[in-house]
Amino acid sequence: MIINLNLQNRKVCIIGGGTEALKRITPLLQEKCKILVISDEINKQISNLAEKKKIKIKKWRLRDAEFLQKEDPFLVITTTNDQKLNLLILQKAKEMKIISYSSDKPEQSDFANPSLINFKKIVKIAIFTGGKSPIMSKRIKRQIENSLKKTIKREDLEQIKIQEIARKLAKTRIDDHKNRKEFLDNLTRDKKIKQLIKERKMKKIENRIYELMRNENESKDN
Repeated sequence: MIINLNLQNRKVCIIGGGTEALKRITPLLQEKCKILVISDEINKQISNLAEKKKIKIKKWRLRDAEFLQKEDPFLVITTTNDQKLNLLILQKAKEMKIISYSSDKPEQSDFANPSLINFKKIVKIAIFTGGKSPIMSKRIKRQIENSLKKTIKREDLEQIKIQEIARKLAKTRIDDHKNRKEFLDNLTRDKKIKQLIKERKMKKIENRIYELMRNENESKDN
């Protein structure tokens, strides 16, 4: 299953220090969690992240899963080439009720790790094959990424930013959920806002939102 984990301020252990480990670390950096990499060999990119104090490293050659007792992470991810060690960690994690994922054993893991498209850090799309074919997940991801570049326009991304601002305002000024939803939907079709997006006039867009919101409240009062 895919689960949406709240990892903020949680401890996450990544076992392994190579390319596969880096692949798992990269999306975790956005989750504001405490990342600890455990491995006897660490590649340059991971070392650089440690130097920038984005993660911590322990150079440790693991032979069993007893480290879990000491570290007690919320989540552990194994990325080593040692299948026996990966399995030991998965089994021990289950005993300790620690959420676990293994790159070579997705079907035995507690959650699925889909290929994630993060388009301009605004639109996220997960490609998931239920652990049946990570290779095809990556291939489909590349195909979709190319299509997204042609499909999603700058105006679409700006509308997302505008909706974020408008939703916060609407929650404080429009009590009825149905009216709030209708108001936000109408914003996406407002011709003046569309023109201001083309002109990149964000401040004027905010003013337009306030104006439309005032009109909305006045119409409900009358």
